[in-house]
Amino acid sequence: MESPPPGTPASAYDRVWLRDHLADERRKASLLGEIREAIFGAQDGLVSTLAVVSTVAGASANRVPVLIAGIATGLAGVFSMAAGEYMSSKSQREIFVAQIAGEREEVAERPGEAEAEMAYMLEEDGLPRSEASAMAGTIAAHPDVLLKTMVEKELGLTGEHAEGSPFQGALVMGTSFGLGALVPILVYLFLPIEVAIWAAVAASAGVLFAIGVVKSRWTRQAWLRSGLEILALGAFAGVAGFFFGNLLPTLLGVPAATPV
Repeated sequence: MESPPPGTPASAYDRVWLRDHLADERRKASLLGEIREAIFGAQDGLVSTLAVVSTVAGASANRVPVLIAGIATGLAGVFSMAAGEYMSSKSQREIFVAQIAGEREEVAERPGEAEAEMAYMLEEDGLPRSEASAMAGTIAAHPDVLLKTMVEKELGLTGEHAEGSPFQGALVMGTSFGLGALVPILVYLFLPIEVAIWAAVAASAGVLFAIGVVKSRWTRQAWLRSGLEILALGAFAGVAGFFFGNLLPTLLGVPAATPV
């Protein structure tokens, strides 16, 4: 069903269209959370692995330790990021549930306090005091609506905060981290190390730029600016890794690497 044209009065909107439209908007909002996790995981996996392999490659001309370091970093990151995302999401949801329970108790045992708070918050939003009090009274006449509105306005929470699967978030985070880590590892797997050092940086830069471009689809930023923003952050880590990989052996008295 097509969207009504601009200027359509509220009373003319079809309820079925409103239901479907709101459901679609909520699905998109939920998807954005997973996109955030995917972008963060891929960027972190690529940048952290690139930094490690660049460091090791700067200290050794042998591809074996470079691949071992990259694979170890990637695998450790996959499980660490997935476990961290699972625990943080689970803990966050448990805290949200506890906060909502506290608001439910207030609405049930101290409805006058809840109504007064609602009126005050509506007045903070810009409604005149008399209208804010009248609207709060109407909302307070329906405890379920009062609870939901209190949770959203006072705590800044919506139903989605207490729902969803921590396991799904962990899966998205771990998978995206692993895919990002593959980029510099594969370069060192197929190219001579003296070429791979620069090729890994170039390939990683291209992927980082592409991540920024994809991100711009949802953030509505200019694609070039979004791509360059992520590229700049990733490039800093890669260059720093390569620099310290060449500097540290000298500081530690390790003989310079020779190709094998």
